[in-house]
Amino acid sequence: MTKLRADVLIVGAGPAGIAAASVAAKNRAQVLLIDDNAEPGGQIWRGSAKPDALAQYWLDRFNSSGVQFLGGTRALGPADHNVLLAERETKPIWIRFDKLILATGARELFLPFPGWTLPGVTGAGGLQALVQGGVPIKNQRVVVAGSGPLLLAVAAHLKSAGARILAVAEQASRASLGRFGAGLSIGKLVQAGQLARQLRGVPLLFHAWPIRAEGDGCLRAVHLRTGKGTRRFECEYLACGFGLVPNTELAQLFGCKLPRMPGAQNVVAVDEWQRTTIPGVLCAGEPTGIGGLERSLFEGEVAGNAATEALSRVRHLAAKRRRLDLFSDRLKTAFSLRPELRDLPLPETIVCRCEDVRFEQISKHSGWRSAKLETRCGMGPCQGRICGPAVAFLQNWHDAGHSVRLPVYPASLATLASLAPAEEISRA
Repeated sequence: MTKLRADVLIVGAGPAGIAAASVAAKNRAQVLLIDDNAEPGGQIWRGSAKPDALAQYWLDRFNSSGVQFLGGTRALGPADHNVLLAERETKPIWIRFDKLILATGARELFLPFPGWTLPGVTGAGGLQALVQGGVPIKNQRVVVAGSGPLLLAVAAHLKSAGARILAVAEQASRASLGRFGAGLSIGKLVQAGQLARQLRGVPLLFHAWPIRAEGDGCLRAVHLRTGKGTRRFECEYLACGFGLVPNTELAQLFGCKLPRMPGAQNVVAVDEWQRTTIPGVLCAGEPTGIGGLERSLFEGEVAGNAATEALSRVRHLAAKRRRLDLFSDRLKTAFSLRPELRDLPLPETIVCRCEDVRFEQISKHSGWRSAKLETRCGMGPCQGRICGPAVAFLQNWHDAGHSVRLPVYPASLATLASLAPAEEISRA
């Protein structure tokens, strides 16, 4: 067993975590940053062969900060109020901290439809990550579908890697996106223009979404519902994601307050300094609300300063926070999921892939707890991370996916056996 100590422990090495770590280290704190990936960067920066100027700035700042980085390490949950239980290479790690910053990011929202479990149907960001990891995509036919700005970024990346992008299908309407675009800053309009140039010649379909994937052992074709009827695309990949779901499980285990709302977008409650309702625990980035890269970096900076009691360095940033919050609200409005998507699954459609639970099995229940107890939905290896948010949207359940228990991720028996009474941990 490994025992570590840090003034500031940060979980998650995406942009928010990198910003928090760099700032806290500059303020002379002993900082430990852990992530389950081998390298820092998160989904957005990890594996990028040519980082843009902003990414390069923060990665350079992080690399020169003196922060201790522990990759390939999974945070499993609290062993005590100021001790985190983690695992690396199936071996337990106890990390004692004075302040904890949770920058655990977000994951894609998958909505089940007939054929969505076929090999070749992936998350939008998931396929991008696979390509960054070396999966060949050149000359492969790809349909990108779902909702959110991520779709265009993924399509542009896949096209630059040699993929043949047959279409980008956005479930939101053209009018909705037009209103959203009208309020973008000059910088974001420039970014949108760059993506448009990269995707020149690729059909962009509004008011369109996948209704069926077909194939025999692997994906062969995708059927999209559009404003002009149903269209069929023969392809090797469907990269599909209906927005992002904040990763709040670790915050829940530490006791942080999460307002309960219908749907999948429950977020960690924080104050203006990114402090949660639990003393000594802060949260930054997408777990506090989906708002894009700029907001994640901003909240990381604020959290890094707040964790090291350097509040005077961020008191003047209130106006920027208001602007970023406004953008986040407009993002949520523009890409809100249309109610027709609740009709995607057929009765026999698999909803919980881990336990092979069909939609007709959960639709008989009035809530997540009942469905989970009777069908084992959400009780497989992913612990409801995939089916929980999907069911929350499909059934409009308040409690779907919120029954979180330690460990957050599957762990070895040796790691679980390392848990000891709190008084023993406090002496570590």
